[in-house]
Amino acid sequence: MPIIYDFEYHRPKTLKEALELLAKYKGEAAVLAGGTDLLVRMKENLQMPKAVIDIKKAKGLPGLKISAKNMTIGALATFAEMLESAELREKYPLIWEAARTVGSTGVRNRATMAGNICSAVPSLDSGPALLAYEATITVQSVKGKREISIADWFTGPRKTALNHGELVTEINVPLPSKKCGAVYAKLGRYRGEDLAQACVGVLVFEDALGCRIALGALGPAPKRAATIEKFLAGKELSEENIAAASALVDAEISPITDIRATREYRLHMARILLERALREAKNRLEGRNTMPVGASVLE
Repeated sequence: MPIIYDFEYHRPKTLKEALELLAKYKGEAAVLAGGTDLLVRMKENLQMPKAVIDIKKAKGLPGLKISAKNMTIGALATFAEMLESAELREKYPLIWEAARTVGSTGVRNRATMAGNICSAVPSLDSGPALLAYEATITVQSVKGKREISIADWFTGPRKTALNHGELVTEINVPLPSKKCGAVYAKLGRYRGEDLAQACVGVLVFEDALGCRIALGALGPAPKRAATIEKFLAGKELSEENIAAASALVDAEISPITDIRATREYRLHMARILLERALREAKNRLEGRNTMPVGASVLE
């Protein structure tokens, strides 16, 4: 399907030039990095920007960088690039697993994590992973930079805290200070490329120091499961406590019925997904993998 309306196309050579263009169009321009979401929406007339600003060749944008205590995911870092990083897989396994489930190989070769969080669809794979790691997003405009916590980023379906004229330049992910077991569990309708019916990101910390749980595709935006985290704080992940945590899921989510699943099915499967993710995260913390790394818990 072709794009059937006219728009202006710009390919800035620098970050400064890109920000100036964003300021010029006052919210009527769209940023193109991977384009895997934007171009589809433009072809279907769901998004009709006056201008498209292609930042793929803009100098001044950071790449993928991992240091002792932090990871920087630049605006142009693709999911394929992240999957190729052995260091990322070792230090941030939850992000690595989530990246593996994004679209197809072709999509992952072009799609960026920065673009994924800007699309802000409730079922996005990046959301639960970044929420569990308590990431921070750096955005920039001609007026300067600001930092936005991932907890404040998603404001609704396809809505974010990004203002007109701002561009996501990088995502910063702190390395957990304690040893943890990590699992990204995604429920799909079939094997292969599919959006989530439900997804859960889990980090379980050693010495019963608690866990971080983030949920996706189960409400208007991905979110941390604060009530469940509070319940599990200081407790061993016994089968009894895992079952009790699962029973609290209904209070944390507000799923809908859509083309991929009914509300009732999502409610039921979210409990099962959380149980299996918590159990597997505990196993991995203790050095036992009972399911393949990067595999969905349920399909």
